[in-house]
Amino acid sequence: MGVEGRLADLRALTDETLSRLDVDELLVELLTRLREIIDVDTAAVLMLDRHTDELVARAACGIEEEVRQGVRIPLGRGFAGGIAASRQAVRLDRVDATTVTNPILWESGIQVMLGVPLLRGDAVLGVLHVGRLAKQPFTEQDIELLQVAADRIAGAAETQELALERVATSLIERSLLPARLPVCAGLSFATRYVAAESNNVGGDWYDLFTMPSGQLWIVVGDVAGHGLQSAIVMSRIRSALRAYTMLDASPAHVLDLVDKKVRHFEIGTFATVACATLDPPYDTMTLASAGHPPPVLCGPDGTARFAPLEISPPVGTSVGRQRRATTVPIDPGTTIAFYTDGLIERRGESLDVGLARLADAISTGAPNGVAADIMRALIGKSIPRDDIALVVMRRDGAEA
Repeated sequence: MGVEGRLADLRALTDETLSRLDVDELLVELLTRLREIIDVDTAAVLMLDRHTDELVARAACGIEEEVRQGVRIPLGRGFAGGIAASRQAVRLDRVDATTVTNPILWESGIQVMLGVPLLRGDAVLGVLHVGRLAKQPFTEQDIELLQVAADRIAGAAETQELALERVATSLIERSLLPARLPVCAGLSFATRYVAAESNNVGGDWYDLFTMPSGQLWIVVGDVAGHGLQSAIVMSRIRSALRAYTMLDASPAHVLDLVDKKVRHFEIGTFATVACATLDPPYDTMTLASAGHPPPVLCGPDGTARFAPLEISPPVGTSVGRQRRATTVPIDPGTTIAFYTDGLIERRGESLDVGLARLADAISTGAPNGVAADIMRALIGKSIPRDDIALVVMRRDGAEA
């Protein structure tokens, strides 16, 4: 088969039948086809772990032990590490301890190797390398063929990885939302959670739970950034915050403890969080905020106001500064809305406009109806560009 025929085969590496495979199955199938097309004995894909700057064996044919042993190659070291660092193809006419870092390669009897970087734009995703047991050197045509294969693999792998990441992020977020709302005498609740339609899923969440004493906690938060990593960090912050509430601490102290934990274990992470506690008979509410906008209260007379809350820096940014809590009275018939900024922020619009719109939309009605009114007034037919979390609570005692 001539070069053009082999190129045509390689361009077909991502045919429609592969779209139904998960990433690992996809890579194995691509490598299996690649071995036949380029006439090699081994083929492997190593993906770059950006947290450790190491190449991690992800899929292999002919040298499957690379994956089974969890091979990791530091960026810039050895054959594969050099390819990733230089972003250039590399040919090896001698495979031994002086030319490669991974002993599996020379112990397998590989005589010559060829590797190319997996690139998407300016980003290095990993390395694709192939090897032959015979001393048959690789040619410039082989490099061209392998780079075409690498481009196909990089595109297919990234597309599926992004799709899986979106699904995983959504599942994480939704699994961490309360399965059921607490039952508190004299209080009623409604919630809304809407994911962004931009596919940039973030780390918004809300939480409602009661302590053994009957104390109610309401939490809303938003981790900076988007994607799976933000959702994972969100889950850690939520779990830490729940654990610290068991210390019988105030909302302000709990936020200080979460801040300390994030600054030590999640360096570079920023999150806004608002916490509120109410003790039976729920006639007062104690609030603390880490960079989060204040809840809006609508009194029994229908007048809306924002809680007079001292807003401190977001979690992950405060060093040595203790937060302070605010306590506000909650009259019977009062409705309160907690929210994340996806509800009120609009590109090119002052935040005050969104806050005013929220104040106009809240009323003293039943929480589910109030939540529906707020979403209709602030979202309407617009496309959510950011996640939205909304919690509406009403202290009963006055007719809606």
